[in-house]
Amino acid sequence: MSLSLHDEAERRRTFAIISHPDAGKTTLTENLLLAGGAIRLAGQVAARGERRRTSSDWMKIERDRGISVSASVMTFEHDDKVFNLLDTPGHEDFSEDTYRTLTAADSAIMVLDAAKGIEPQTLKLFEVCRMRDIPIITFVNKMDREAQDPFDILEEVHEKLALDVSPLYWPAASGNRFAGMKDLRTGEFCLFKKLAADAKEHPERAERIKMDGSNSLADRVDESVLEELELTAELAADGLPEFNHQSYLEGHMTPVVFGSALRHFGVHELLSTIGEFAPPPRAQKAEVKGQEKIIVRDDKQVTGFIFKIQANMDPNHRDRVGFFRISSGEFKRGMKLKTSSGKLLNVHNPMMFLAQDREIADEAFPGDVIGIPNHGALRVGDALSESGDVKFAGIPNFAPELLRRARVKDPMKQKHLKKALESLAEEGVTQLFRPQIGSDMIVGAVGGLQFEVMKERVQAEYGLEVEFETAPYNVARWISGDQDKLEAFMDKNKSQSGTDLDGDPVYLGKDAWDANYTMDRNPDLKFTTTKERLA
Repeated sequence: MSLSLHDEAERRRTFAIISHPDAGKTTLTENLLLAGGAIRLAGQVAARGERRRTSSDWMKIERDRGISVSASVMTFEHDDKVFNLLDTPGHEDFSEDTYRTLTAADSAIMVLDAAKGIEPQTLKLFEVCRMRDIPIITFVNKMDREAQDPFDILEEVHEKLALDVSPLYWPAASGNRFAGMKDLRTGEFCLFKKLAADAKEHPERAERIKMDGSNSLADRVDESVLEELELTAELAADGLPEFNHQSYLEGHMTPVVFGSALRHFGVHELLSTIGEFAPPPRAQKAEVKGQEKIIVRDDKQVTGFIFKIQANMDPNHRDRVGFFRISSGEFKRGMKLKTSSGKLLNVHNPMMFLAQDREIADEAFPGDVIGIPNHGALRVGDALSESGDVKFAGIPNFAPELLRRARVKDPMKQKHLKKALESLAEEGVTQLFRPQIGSDMIVGAVGGLQFEVMKERVQAEYGLEVEFETAPYNVARWISGDQDKLEAFMDKNKSQSGTDLDGDPVYLGKDAWDANYTMDRNPDLKFTTTKERLA
């Protein structure tokens, strides 16, 4: 029996995973897929050579380095829930891609290294979640290694993130003494078995033993560990706030689960926590025919937005896929959808993703992410709806921190390079600026690794050898204001102005001092480090 639109939407949990590099995000992603029954064997991130691959990492540079630099989407069903896991880049140079992915998430999992606690990149990503009021579940990873005192970790979360922390489980020691954790709600003990990281078989769930004073637990866990657990678990239960679901949904409280992703422990408990507490698809702010409106998941009209463009996922086919997050309505294969600018798309072959595997989606519901193949018709931030009247609050672009001049080794292939760079800029991999004077293309990025990725992709996907040289500019700012004054400024500053991929005016400064001086001299114009599109 088919479910109603409301019931299908209620089953969805669309979440992203945020963490500092090396906190174990990719390993956790693999093991969530394993626990959810989506794959049979987790990828071996720590292994070498051919085995150093994960289901969510498909780009060559990711496979070679064992890092995630592009965001993937993985859909799987478990316990009658549909999970849409949005895997974000783990490298700080790709924070903009992560930001876009978080616009499509209804909740987030924050992964902390038990030894290191909150690291700078975690803090940065948390701020993005806070800006969007995204509720967070915390997973304290690597408990099978020597860790900080759990009270210290939770105190740091409370102090640095201004979040109330409510552990749902409490760990029994750490490192070589790590024995498992106590479920603070049921009083049961989840027993840790140290499986090899590459074990072929993983238990469905941790074995649970009643903590009723009988010998069944004492026979299997060191006495000193149990004594320590009873004392600290009591302190945690008495001294830390009880979990409040509403406070979590409002972004004021984070429930905490402990575990070891590499040893497949605590992952089932985390998945159950997501299923039980994470919100179904949340309402979205939008404009409909110029009027502000809240789009709720039960609205009959199919609406949603493109939060990512990925080209050439399949090297055998020069494909270009828009990742479409559905906000409302029941999507059916073959539907006609319109952008807010009036472009009509016949969505014949929508895709559901399991990392690099895809299958045709005959239907999809609010919270789902489907891939829409297109040949340049879609851009990041585009809204799609049946009427074409809907615009969602845009996904911002951030001013790049590094600017480079792009040069192709074969000057006869300058047009090919332009096309390649425009295509990658449309994906949001980097930003592209065209100065008013000269034929150079200036590429902007958040971090140096993005240029390496671009160089490799331009070579692999377009057969071009490109070099990124030092540019005469180091600062980019979008300019807006009165049209006449704006045109006068651009005319007067031709050598230091240009346009971005959308044709919007940009000031290109030599350095921050130069940019600030220009801003002071032109108080009637607005110079900004972000550009938000209503799309």
